[in-house]
Parts: sequence; structure tokens; C-alpha cells
Amino acid sequence: MGASQPQLLKRDHLGSISVVAADDATLIERDTDHASFGLRWIARGAAAREARALRALEGLDGVPRLLGFDGRRLRRSWIGGSTMHDARPGDVQYFYAAWRLQRAMRARGVLHNDLAKEANWLVRADGRPAVIDFQLAWVARNPRTPMFRLLARENLRHLLKHKRTCCPSRITPTERRILARRSWITRLWHATGKRLYILIARRILNWEDNEGRGKKGVR
Repeated sequence: MGASQPQLLKRDHLGSISVVAADDATLIERDTDHASFGLRWIARGAAAREARALRALEGLDGVPRLLGFDGRRLRRSWIGGSTMHDARPGDVQYFYAAWRLQRAMRARGVLHNDLAKEANWLVRADGRPAVIDFQLAWVARNPRTPMFRLLARENLRHLLKHKRTCCPSRITPTERRILARRSWITRLWHATGKRLYILIARRILNWEDNEGRGKKGVR
């Protein structure tokens, strides 16, 4: 495959992300060789999680296609569209389609686990949703376990939070009840690990982790 020189989009302590024009396609390359030495094992573990999730989701519309992973560099297809933060989808059909996409992912045993970020949701030119950045994804051998079901519910809650922001008048009574019921794992996270995560992500790794408030994402 003929490819141009990568065009750097982002670089932090966990490596670099570049866009590559290859033949008639546009690719995204995540290179963990550019990660800080002490964090390289974390970067490669996250890339491996993404590769595993994308393999499990092969052929599913709305998810990038894995093009290659050699343990250090991951290449995936590019998906055109705007981030949810920029597009602010006001059509409730977007959220119905997003729910169906999540359900299809769960059917393959995959939970994204980072859907609070608007930058991980795309609105494509035709209005359909897409999801990117599977570094925190979980590919479960048995999606019927209590923990998988619990985290699946939390993934759904994050989607409903976005729906509440963009289409507040279309939230149903059932969805309000789901939004109101935070699981024990969410309560524990907010009480303990979240502050440490924000400290590490923002102050040490220089991530722009916006907890759903949106920065432009890598598509």
C-alpha cells in the first residue's frame, strides 16, 4: 500500500496520532514508539485493547476498521464527521441510532467505556452516529456476567446524558429513571478515583479530558 508521510494530529506522553493518506484512503495511525519511556507499556496496552475491540467489531457500521497492529503501531480507518460537541445533534433519531450501535457492540461482547466524552461520538454527514477511540474498551468472553451488564448500563447512561443535553424534551420517563440511578461503581469512582484520574490526565499527561464537554476528536 502506497502511503504519504504521516501528518501529526496529536502527541502526548502516550504517543502520537497521525493521519496518513494511503492510495485512495485516509488512515489514522497511533504510534506508541513516541510515548514517554516509562509510559510506553501503558500506551501499548491501550493500543492492544483498541485493536482487540476493533477486531471483535469488524464489519460493524459506525466503528473504525482495524487495518493493522504490530504491537507498537495501530492503523485504523478514518471516519468522516463532526464531533458531537461541534454538531450538537438535535434530531432524536441520532440517539435512537446511537443506542442501536451500542446494542450491536454489546452483542459482540464489546463495551466502549469512554462514552462520556463527546469527542468520542461523531455525527456523520448523513446524520448517522459513529464511535471512535476504543483504548479503554472491554472485550468480554462472557457478556452475561453481572459486571458486564453493570458497565453496559453505565455506557447507556452516558449516551442518555448526551441525549438530555441535545434533546432534553425527548427524554422518556424510563430514561429519566436510568439517569437518576447511578450504580455503585459510578458512586465509588466519583468518591475516590476520579480526582486522581483528572490530576494524572490533565496535569501529568496533558490530556484534554473534558468529561463530555467536548474537544475536537481524532476521527
